[in-house]
Amino acid sequence: MPEAPDRRSEILDAAAVLFAARGIPGTSMREIGDEVGINAGALYHYFRSKGAIVNKLVTVFLSDLLANYRVTGLEQLEPRARLKAIVDVSLAMGAARPDATKVYHAEFPNLRKLRDFTEANALADEIQTIWLDAIEAGKDADVLRKDVPSKVFHRFLRDSVWFTVYWRRPDDPYTLGELSEDCMSVFLDGMAARPER
Repeated sequence: MPEAPDRRSEILDAAAVLFAARGIPGTSMREIGDEVGINAGALYHYFRSKGAIVNKLVTVFLSDLLANYRVTGLEQLEPRARLKAIVDVSLAMGAARPDATKVYHAEFPNLRKLRDFTEANALADEIQTIWLDAIEAGKDADVLRKDVPSKVFHRFLRDSVWFTVYWRRPDDPYTLGELSEDCMSVFLDGMAARPER
């Protein structure tokens, strides 16, 4: 019995790789079983269905992301530092778990509608609130423009952060720290060249 949690994690990791590459509909239980060296029938000992694998994968990803946000003490940071901490945590999560990040980003909008994803929905809503609260704090402190709706800015910034898993490689000389700094600079300071004085 002690091996069960590790085996479940192994199944989730293998499923994440396959789902990220082929999509959830394009991945069969047999293929997941092949990746971990067990037959498809034995997978049902660990998860009752492919949907249960997806649900657990997304829920664990969101739970861990939320826990990582919470340990940073976001509420104590001034607005720009608070947003940067959120971006730092998100980029680090994406780099550590790129396949799960891709599954969450690509598939969750459709999964949200399913009844079994109640816990994942609640986690996603809490995470969105963390981002939106940071943006609102920036507006209140006159660090961010008030004419751009917070939800629109949130989507631009969030999607830019999550999409890095599609183009940044683990051995990229462009570090996560540099990526975070540039992301913040572009979104908060703009990309337009400043006239020389």
